[in-house]
Amino acid sequence: MDFLLHEWLGTGELLTRERYAEHDRETVDDVLDLSEALATRWFAPHNRAADLNEPRMVDGRVEMIPEVGEALRAFGESDLLAATMDAGVGGLQLPRVVATACFAWFQAANIGTSAYAMLTRGNANLLLAHGTPGQVDTWVRPMVAGRFLGTMCLSEPDAGSSLADITTRAEPRPDGTHRLFGTKMWISGGDHELSENIVHLVLARVPGGPPGVKGLSLFLVPKHLLRPDGGIGERNDVVLAGLNHKMGYRGTTNAVLNFGEGAHAPGGEPGAVGELVGPLHGGLTCMFHMMNEARIGVGSGAAALGYTAYLKSLEYARTRLQGRPFADRDPSAPPVPIIRHPDVRRMLLTQKSWVEGAMALVLYCARLVDERETAPDPEARREAATLLDILTPVAKSWPSQWCTEANALAIQVHGGYGYTRDYDVEQHYRDNRLNPIHEGTHGIQGLDLLGRRVRAGGGAALDLLLARIADTVARAKEAGGERAELAGDLAAAAGRIREVTARLHSSQGREAIPGAATAYLEAFGHTVLAWLWLDVHLATGEEEGAFHEGKRHACRFFLRHELPRIGAMLAPVEAGDDTIDRTDPAWL
Repeated sequence: MDFLLHEWLGTGELLTRERYAEHDRETVDDVLDLSEALATRWFAPHNRAADLNEPRMVDGRVEMIPEVGEALRAFGESDLLAATMDAGVGGLQLPRVVATACFAWFQAANIGTSAYAMLTRGNANLLLAHGTPGQVDTWVRPMVAGRFLGTMCLSEPDAGSSLADITTRAEPRPDGTHRLFGTKMWISGGDHELSENIVHLVLARVPGGPPGVKGLSLFLVPKHLLRPDGGIGERNDVVLAGLNHKMGYRGTTNAVLNFGEGAHAPGGEPGAVGELVGPLHGGLTCMFHMMNEARIGVGSGAAALGYTAYLKSLEYARTRLQGRPFADRDPSAPPVPIIRHPDVRRMLLTQKSWVEGAMALVLYCARLVDERETAPDPEARREAATLLDILTPVAKSWPSQWCTEANALAIQVHGGYGYTRDYDVEQHYRDNRLNPIHEGTHGIQGLDLLGRRVRAGGGAALDLLLARIADTVARAKEAGGERAELAGDLAAAAGRIREVTARLHSSQGREAIPGAATAYLEAFGHTVLAWLWLDVHLATGEEEGAFHEGKRHACRFFLRHELPRIGAMLAPVEAGDDTIDRTDPAWL
């Protein structure tokens, strides 16, 4: 983290800006140390217990191990939930890149417990951006203090990711509130007894609105209504209908919620009381504020899970004695640590290149958020926003895919032990397997990237990204030697991405976009990671020692072993292969 923040991403320059003027290198290091300490003390110890004792629904309430609530209270007391928020609402005004690095400790220690904090932070940030001053005072301040936790309620049993098909309705009332009726599915943190209240942000339709996503509005629907003095009042008509039983990520409740079924009658009538957030029929635009933040948060969690499993498999490989070197078959010789075997080193180096690259990607995107919000030059802000827009699908999907693969390699390094519950790596794999699914599946991210983002503004975002890659290539060629060689490979890959994009968005190619989107996303992501790795290589300068040489070695491995994958990814697309499009469902 020190290297990525200070040597590569130049956090020191951020700290000279007015918003972050109260912080310096010392405070950044202190808050990182605090995060490590809190994650180690409060989050890591119950990671296995929360997995083995998943939440249960008993008499309409959620029962779960007490350590989850204790950890969240400690997190709330640390003020880290409001790390990036304005001082006026109790925030620390830390740079987003620093806060993201801090939160990665919690995600690595316990992804299930940390998810409550991530959702609450995103919920509060949405209200800060789109809520009224009254909503901020009433709901954000208790969330910042850790008293209330938040959710996002989008999916429904029959709609899933197809938000245009949402049917939950919101009926207006004379007092300006709305009454909501419907069912929401797959709601992380949807119900529990961990906090005084739960603040749901719910997408619903007001009768008479336009069809599709243009008719969606956003509503704040609390589990408990508040009394005039701000205390907890009567129960709102939001009912836990059931809990989903997950493969992993078990410490986070995943709920089916019924709104307005009449189990409670706030104010004497059925219907869940909700407050409109943002403009009528502007709900999806508001919700994207939280969704995009959550997508980067998912990428961060995936990177953290991949990273911690890599570190555990690395330690195991250094201490596990088994076998002898290939060139020395003497059975009387003592066994060696398995890290001496080339295939084990291959697996470890692959993990290292994936997980460290993923963490670099996530922090780079967080740094773009800081640029977008605080850069002195308006053009720099615009460029940061443009780059962030095109990289968000990659920041969500690439770590989710490849860090889950890294988890699989961590199990493989452990051998048969890795497939047992006696070692953490099998849980890390199960936990990470959710990340390619939620907050927009892998395929949806591909369609978003290829179908919309690379061509937004006439392709301005892609042009800007390729220009940034070209700048890194130029600096690497100027440095000469190995860096120049690797730069040539990256330049060729970037050129291939440009050509494929143009072909797919030509009049003859657009029909192929749905079938090509996932392959394109994966090739695009590998090219972005190769770029960031080369940029990291340049940031190591001429520093000696195992740490910096390890970064350079991971870079050369990624560009020589991973970047060539884009050839296989793109070959069917470049050839115009229509096998996917011609697949008759009956053949499957």
